[in-house]
Amino acid sequence: MPVSPPDSGPAVALLRGLGAADIAHPGGTLLAHLTRVQGQLAAWGARPALQLAGLCHAFYGTDGFPEALLPLDRRGELAAAVGAEAEALVYLYASCDRRATYPTLADADGPFHDRFTGLSHIPEPRSRRDFAELSAANETDLARLDPAFRDQWGPELLSLFTRIRPLLSQAAWSDCQEVLAG
Repeated sequence: MPVSPPDSGPAVALLRGLGAADIAHPGGTLLAHLTRVQGQLAAWGARPALQLAGLCHAFYGTDGFPEALLPLDRRGELAAAVGAEAEALVYLYASCDRRATYPTLADADGPFHDRFTGLSHIPEPRSRRDFAELSAANETDLARLDPAFRDQWGPELLSLFTRIRPLLSQAAWSDCQEVLAG
């Protein structure tokens, strides 16, 4: 059952002010993609902080999208717009060294490798689930809109999401199967 989105006005204003509406991204602009990811998380029943993290997940760049809207020394600006919990999820998502983290992501004691600091830590179960859910929303949005992306990355992503299935909601898992298996 969809959950109403939180007040995203301050985050959208910050995104617009930093040029997200002008950055090309599959499916239109970065802002359009971020808005779709938030909407997908809402449709899956994600709590407000995770929805806001979905809207803002590219603020610091990611392992797959290096263009950052804000440098890390300005994290407080994002926290002021979305709250500390959502900002921490944005940092977690952005900081992931995917090659080092993905193989053991589903393991409760699997290390999470921070590409910014070079350090590793063991995320709390909720953070690990949030990271997986946000990853699924991001990747299924890209695959849904870009057949070339789906053809190139769909099998690998479906394999990843199959491995981390215990971390995903039923709605997220269903969408992963539907979008990535096609």
